[in-house]
Amino acid sequence: MTYVARSASTAENPSQNSEEGTDRGRATVKDVIAAYVGLTKPRVMELLLLTTVPVMFFAQRGVPALDLVLWTVLGGAMSAGSASAYNCIYDRDIDEQMRRTRRRALPAHVVSPVSALIFATILAVGSTLVLWFGVNPLSAMLSLGANAFYVFVYTMLLKRRTTQNIVWGGIAGCFPAMIGWTSVTGELAWEPFVLFLVVFFWTPPHTWALALKYREDYAQVDVPMLPVVAPAHVVGKQIVMYSWVMVAVSMSLWPIADTGWIYPVVAGVLGAYFLLEAHKLYGRTKKSNHLADIAPMRLFHNSNLYLSLLFVTLAIEPLLT
Repeated sequence: MTYVARSASTAENPSQNSEEGTDRGRATVKDVIAAYVGLTKPRVMELLLLTTVPVMFFAQRGVPALDLVLWTVLGGAMSAGSASAYNCIYDRDIDEQMRRTRRRALPAHVVSPVSALIFATILAVGSTLVLWFGVNPLSAMLSLGANAFYVFVYTMLLKRRTTQNIVWGGIAGCFPAMIGWTSVTGELAWEPFVLFLVVFFWTPPHTWALALKYREDYAQVDVPMLPVVAPAHVVGKQIVMYSWVMVAVSMSLWPIADTGWIYPVVAGVLGAYFLLEAHKLYGRTKKSNHLADIAPMRLFHNSNLYLSLLFVTLAIEPLLT
């Protein structure tokens, strides 16, 4: 619908239409390939795989079979890329208005919505087949469910309607931990559920820190991220609350999974540092509502580091103990 409206407007403005056509004409094969890769949001994909592969080592209590890792990574990457591409298609109208996203493939008119839809669907079908036959049906169904949840629940239902969009929509990003576990064991257990919850409570502090930086972008396109509709100190308080729960859940894995001593020590140190940064951010939000004073990207980058090191510890701990 949005694309049709945009096409109609350019038809009324020949100079705009000509300019866009010229931009497409200058696009090289390298540009088009880069655009399709961009549709998959590689950085998001990396983070999702980082919560998949270490859990495979943890579930195996050692080194899993290399072919199993490769099939799981391939299927997981295709599934994550598919979900991101569908998200880009649906959000292309607001992506064109936000400075953080206006250079994506669809707003830049390097790839058409129809081509992107075909690409996303091929990835979705391909990922399901890869995981079904290369790993196991349970992992394939979990992956397909995560894809559908991200597209239909988060992107289409929650994102533009509620401040709780990334709280519940973030569930889709929690599935890789379960997929990593089931790819090795073929069944679910309490351990992957705990890791699921770690990612669930990690997502709001991580995303709200980013949304604080780009709150004007979200406000411009009427996406009700919490930092758009609430004062910065309220966001900071919510970040602190979710951070405490996240750290508590991460520590609960120690008795539930009967890990060695390395995991609780590292998880405790990482958790303490994350809480320190969360409280510092909250303190800055109480003193000022200005972006430069709040410096939210500090917590955003530290949240990536926290999750990466926590899950890498899961992979290493069985090998060392």
